[in-house]
Formats: sequence, C-alpha cells, structure tokens
Amino acid sequence: MNGSSMAEYKNISSGNGSPEERQVLGGEISVKNAFKFFGVTKALNGASLQANLGEIHAIVGGNGCGKSTMAKVISGVISVDSGEVSVLGHMPTSPSDARKHGIATVFQEVMIADEATITENLYAGADTLWSKSISTREKNARAKSMMSELAGLEIDPERLASGLSLGVKSWIAIGRALLWKPKVLILDESSAALDFDSTERLFTKMRELRDQGSAVLIVTHRIAELVRISDRATVMRDGVNVGVLEKSEITEKNLLSLMTGKSETHEKTELKPIVPKSSQVVLKTTNLTVWPNAEPINFSLRRGEIVGVTGLEGQGQDLFVRALAGVITPLKGTMMVQANPSVRPKEIRNLYEAKAHGIGFVSGDRKREGILPNMSIFENLLLPLYPFHKYLGKINLIAWSELEGLFDREVKRLSIKTGPRSNLITSLSGGNQQKVLIGRAFALRPQILILNDPARGIDVGTKQELYQHLRTFVEAGNSVVYLSSELEEFIGLSSRVLVFRDGSIFDTFINQDVEPVGILEGMFGKQRSHSDVGKQTADDFGGQPALTKAPHRDTNLIKENIEWVKPQPKIRIVDSDTARGKDNSAGPSQDSSGSLMKIKIRYSDFADTAQKR
Repeated sequence: MNGSSMAEYKNISSGNGSPEERQVLGGEISVKNAFKFFGVTKALNGASLQANLGEIHAIVGGNGCGKSTMAKVISGVISVDSGEVSVLGHMPTSPSDARKHGIATVFQEVMIADEATITENLYAGADTLWSKSISTREKNARAKSMMSELAGLEIDPERLASGLSLGVKSWIAIGRALLWKPKVLILDESSAALDFDSTERLFTKMRELRDQGSAVLIVTHRIAELVRISDRATVMRDGVNVGVLEKSEITEKNLLSLMTGKSETHEKTELKPIVPKSSQVVLKTTNLTVWPNAEPINFSLRRGEIVGVTGLEGQGQDLFVRALAGVITPLKGTMMVQANPSVRPKEIRNLYEAKAHGIGFVSGDRKREGILPNMSIFENLLLPLYPFHKYLGKINLIAWSELEGLFDREVKRLSIKTGPRSNLITSLSGGNQQKVLIGRAFALRPQILILNDPARGIDVGTKQELYQHLRTFVEAGNSVVYLSSELEEFIGLSSRVLVFRDGSIFDTFINQDVEPVGILEGMFGKQRSHSDVGKQTADDFGGQPALTKAPHRDTNLIKENIEWVKPQPKIRIVDSDTARGKDNSAGPSQDSSGSLMKIKIRYSDFADTAQKR
C-alpha cells in the first residue's frame, strides 16, 4: 500500500507530532525503573529499556521474565504501578491512544475475530460509527494485495477467518499493524506460528520499516532469528533488565548466559537422535488423504520412535497431525493404532477413540485448542484426571490430596513459573501456559504423543527440557509425532523427518540425512536424486527390517512395509518372590531350585486399562 493511499485511509500514518517535537525527543523509546505487580507476581521489578528509531531492538528472556509485560506497557495495554514510560515523548494510556501516537502492536495471542472476514479483521478500528475511511471494494482489493504480498497466498478477502490456519491468522494480525504505517512496531512472538519462508518475508518488512526510520521491537524465543535480525537486544530475567547487547555481541552464548545467569564453562554435548529398537508399528495410516486430490499418505510409526513433521505454511502437515490425533476426520483412508502389542489394532475415527487408545495431543494454538481461560491453573493442568482420582463410589468425591501431589510434581518437572494454583491460567505468561498444556499431556500417561508445534512461545531452556522429557518418554517404549516449523528442533531428536508439500509426504529424511539445509530444500520442492536418498539398510534401524522405497512421484516418497505385531498372550508372574510382577512372554519360568513358579496367563484389554488409568 503506497503513501498516498494511506493518506486517504484516515491519515493512519502515525508520524504525528511536529518536527521540532521529534528533534527534542531524539526518537527514543524509554522505560525507566518500571514496577508492575499482578497480585503477588512481580511481572516488572524495576525494569528499564532504551530503544531508538531506526533500529530493530529485541527484548529477550525466559518464560515469565516480564518481556511481554514490557511490550504491553509500551503499547498502552497496561500501565505501570510506578516508573517512567516515554514513547516518542508520550506516555501511552490505552491501545487507541498508542495508535494515535504511531505505536502498533502485534500481540502474542493472535487477535483475530473468527466470525469476521479477512478484510474486516485487517481494517478493524479504521472506521467510525458514522463514516468509512475507504469503500468496501477498495478495502477488499487492498486486503487481497496485502495478503498476497505477506502470506504469499491468493486468498479471497471476503472469506471468514474461522477456517484459516494459525499462520495465516498471524499474517492478518501483522498486516493490520502494518496498515497504520507505525513509527514504533512491537512484535510479541509474532513469528512463532510462521515457517521459515514466512519468517523471511516478515524480516524483509521489518528491515523496510527500520530503514524508513521506524523502531521495531521484537519479543521472541527464537534465538537463531534474533541473532540475524536484531541491531540491539535487551535481556530480561525475573522482571529486571540484566544486560544490553550490541549487534556484534548478540550471540547464542551471550544471550543464554544473561538469560540464565550462568556462564557456559564446557562444550555442549551433541545429542544423537533416538533410533527405535523395535520394528513394531503402533500407529498406521492407509491411503489417508487430508487434501482433495492429494497423494494418499501411507505412514507407520514404530514403538520408541520420534518422527518429525514439517513443511511450508499450508502444505497439509497440520491437518495430517490433527487427523492422527483424532481432532479432525480425514477425507479418505483409515488410521489404526496398536499401542499395546497384546491387543489387536483398533481403528481411530475421532478424538474420543484416540484418547481411549493411548493417544495424547498438544496443540501450539493454545488459545483456541488448549487453555480453558476461565479456569484456574490447577484445573487447566489436571481437569482430565478428575475421573481417575475419586473415592466413595457413586458419590464421586475428588481426591484433592492426590491431585495436589500430581500438580506439584508437574510444576516442578516442567519448571512452570506460577503464582497461587487458584489463579486463572491467563495470569501466566504465554510460555508458561504452553508448559501447562504439555504437563497435562504427560499427566494423562499416553503411549503415543502427537505434538503440533508444542514449543511455540517457550524459551530455549524450556525447549531443551521438553526434548529431554520426550527422549525419556520414548526410551520407555512410547512414541512421538512432532510437528515443528523450526528445523533446528529435529536435530538430535528425530531419526526420521517427513516433509509435506501439496497435502502429502514429499520427502523423508532418515538418520544422517536429518539436517536443516536438506530439509529446507525439500520444503521448497527440490527433489533429491534416487542416489542421494540411498537405500536404507537393516543396520540403519538397529538391525530391524528396513523401509522399502517407492519411485519418486513428487509426493509420498517413502512407502513403509512393516507389519503389525500379532497379539501374543501376556504372561505375568504373580507369586514369585524373586521376580514378582515381571512380564514374560517366553512361557513358564523356573526359579533357582528348578521348580516351576506359578503363573497366570491373561490378555490385557488396553481400552479397559485406559479407563482405569
């Protein structure tokens, strides 16, 4: 959108204020000794920030450090309890007041009205009750042009937002802020739902604004991104700024040192992805389609495996993992699960059946598919467990003491920074809200975890903790499907990564081929030659049967021929002093004296155990 057209758009361009005023102010964004309390929680505890026009300034820190609160103070959403705030010589008192003075903010939670069209969302706030800034036809034309430029997609501007992906919704929120031609643009985790290609387009816009003399404040947990894009960085910890880094000083080592308060004194241990030791299939799709006319997806997940899933925005990978979890119904095909080898495979047709057969799901879109905003932290973490912790039969009294123990365990295990457990979940930072959802999934003790961008909005330290929890999870014989747009997440975690294009699997990377450059090329449609892919040997999978390859047909490169495990009797020793409770499928055992031990043979019904769990 050009400058003249924006002038027609109610003079939204926010360079308001005389040249003399700007010269006196020096273009500074200043927060000094700011304090902000939410009950007993100290969101800001004497924090300060200095940023200038013509720079991209990052605000960095761990979950709950106060960086999003700082962004909201600058944008006028909340006021400080004490301290000084000056943005272009003005102290914003509300979002509308901030907008009048050239401040636009894209918040961490995507603020989109699902029942409104793309155009209506983009131009929200542009009109008064009695007048329109420009005609509806002109708005639609500009909205279509803007979404094509930002999202790289041709989208009907009159389409309702409810059916759009989280990434496209993020672009609408970003586009709405850019329409105002801000002098100060604040991006709070705005790239969290964007893939690599989309992030590059966002970076281009940020640099354009900087070069035009605007200030861009970026709040992000993606350290690799801020190292590339930031001119300066303010690091926060526990509500206080603990350091400011210039461009040459912005490195992962320096950032982590300030964020954690610890200096790295040794080299990082390079983790190797866990290679499954079993060929047993626990989840299998046959001729599954999530897009009309797309290649069918034939996929198998093995016990003890972490499979990565990625692709450019809107290539069907999100629909695929949601279908695996039973959240949506695929257009065609079947999904079968056999989390327990002693039970025959069962078909999954909905979320209830998926849950009953040991499949857990964590969504990156916590606002829409995760948190219960009107409930407490405690309820959000443990509500699904209430039916399994009760007493007095039909009276159904909840065993609160048991649940409190579980709550304390998960909070400690995931390092959730929380106030009183009775506080609303919305009192937590976005990253800590995401930790609660991850804790809820683990507390349900699934055998298969389907994760849809679970690390969105959590800091690098928490990501490392999550990766370790997942490694422990699969080492115990469980399995994971992990969707992410951050390619670095797969390194040292996944032994197999599926790249989606056109609604199906375009390429599969295994073991040593799991590296960012090759995966990125696959995301953009570069085909590897058959010799590049190479045939997998039995040794690649710990001596287990190899995957067989089909000829490359642009999609669905890998065809997997691994059979289900036939249910076998489960033998449990019930009265041996030397091996009580040990599973054995080889038949009756003998103790050291040579006498047969009593045994009991029974088939386990996983559905029943799931209900009792």
